[in-house]
Parts: sequence; structure tokens; C-alpha cells
Amino acid sequence: MACSRGKASPNRHTQLRLFASSGGFCQHPGCLRPLFLDVGTETIHIAEMAHIFAASDEGPRSTQTITEEERGRYENIVLLCPSCHTIVDKAPGAFPDQTMKQWKEQHSRRIAVTFGAVTYADRKSVSEALRPLLLENRTIFNAYGPDQEYRYDPESEKADVWRRKMLSRILPNNRKILAIIDANRVHLTGSEEQVVEEFRQHVDDLEARHVGDGIIGTGATFPPLLNQVFTNAYE
Repeated sequence: MACSRGKASPNRHTQLRLFASSGGFCQHPGCLRPLFLDVGTETIHIAEMAHIFAASDEGPRSTQTITEEERGRYENIVLLCPSCHTIVDKAPGAFPDQTMKQWKEQHSRRIAVTFGAVTYADRKSVSEALRPLLLENRTIFNAYGPDQEYRYDPESEKADVWRRKMLSRILPNNRKILAIIDANRVHLTGSEEQVVEEFRQHVDDLEARHVGDGIIGTGATFPPLLNQVFTNAYE
């Protein structure tokens, strides 16, 4: 998701926010192509950041009504696959700014529904919605996580499997978990709210490491108490 446009280039926080809002799919409503592809034992991303208003005065959908810094903000960028990015920039008249803004808004709503971000009537229902996501992440971590013995074996293929599953399963699951929790904050206790915010920081650091520019150090770790939110343990 690199972009070299000077001040019009989105910063790391904006890049991560774009990834999160896309759910890993092209934001063109007629495309929805996955932006992460499994190629052999590796997972690659093909995401490209398309400016709604051009990054420069000579670009497609150019305008002088916003500053160069504003052109690199989250609100002015959509995440597209390479084909859609090329099309919207080659035919800007067919894809005006309002159309691209609508794509982004509609995509966010669709992702919210897909991620199960609905309001449940009680804590038990929320817990049941979270359980399979937490279980899948925990199972992957226990089988392939970086604390396994393979870290001492430079020829082990498990590191590649871990990387692939991190991008294709754990990171999307994390966003689903946050979406469900945020839609049901009314059911959280005070202690649970703290645990959720610790998890949010963990998600941010994990995405920075595996999708963004990387982070130094270990970053925030997964809070084990998240497995107990919305359960009797907090009541």
C-alpha cells in the first residue's frame, strides 16, 4: 500500500485505518476483489491507495479547494485493487469524487453487516457471537504462533504459514471482534471496557507490524481476559 506523493501521502495511521475499513476487499462495489492473495506459501497484498481528489493539481479529479495535506487524509482516499485504480484514474469523468465517496461509505456499511456488527439483546448473545472468532484465533496462535519451537529452526515452513494465517484470518477476525463489541458496548461492565481498550491497542500494534511499516519491540499483547467479556465471569 505504498504511496509516494509527498505531503499528499497518507501516514501510517491512515494506511492502517484504510485497511481496517476495507475489510481486505477492493472498495469498488462492482469488484470487491480480495486485496490479500495466497501465492504458494506466501500471502501478498495488491491494495492500492486511490486519491478521490488528485494528489497533484495535474492528476485525475484535481481540485485546488483542499490543501496538499488534506489530499493525504483518510477521507480523500479509497482502497482499490490495481485494475480498479487504473480505471478510475484513466476515466476520471466517469468516476467523479461524489461517486467514489459513495463507494467508500457503502463499503463501510457492507463490511459492518458482514462482520456481524449488530446489536444483541443480552450479554449471552454477544458472547456466543464472539466465541467462534476468539476460538479460531486462539487455535491458530497455539499451532503456529511465534512462540512455537519452529523459531529455532530456520528451515521451518511454519513461519510462512503463521504469516499467511495472520493476514487472512487473525487480522480480519480481530476487526470483526471489535465491530461486534463496539456495537454492543451498552452490555459492557466497567472492567470489561478496560480490557476491550487493551485489545484495541493490541490490534493496532499487530496491524502495524504485519500490514503497516512495522513497529519496534513486541507491541501490546493480547489480553487473555478478552476471552471472558460478556460472560458470567464479569457479572
